[in-house]
Amino acid sequence: MSVFPPWPDQPPLRCVFVRDLLLDANIGVFAHEQGVTQRICVNVAFGVADVPGLDVGADELHRTVSYEDVVLLVRDLVRQGHVQLVETLAERIAAGMLRDARIRVARIRVEKLDIFDDARAVGVEIERRNPLHAP
Repeated sequence: MSVFPPWPDQPPLRCVFVRDLLLDANIGVFAHEQGVTQRICVNVAFGVADVPGLDVGADELHRTVSYEDVVLLVRDLVRQGHVQLVETLAERIAAGMLRDARIRVARIRVEKLDIFDDARAVGVEIERRNPLHAP
């Protein structure tokens, strides 16, 4: 469940998402986290302009942003080397996604798994808006 309210943007937005992308990442600030990988889970959702009303648009990829491009971006950022904070990784993902002017808003959640025996995950969730579409 997200703590963020629905996107109020006009024109209406289509929400494209990638859920539960599991990766091994070099991440963490503590000594025992250096030089080893940890399992992380990345979720992204992003708003792309949609047609108003109930019209069915063209069945063509140019109408949206490919979730494959987002998955490739996340994988590439994780492979680039050690990151201390999940917040930093989330910000890098958001910045990379928002280079695409078609993306108006992006929500990114990065979770570290296997940190506490009695918790499924710890992490951060952020929302960033494309400055090209500022109100």
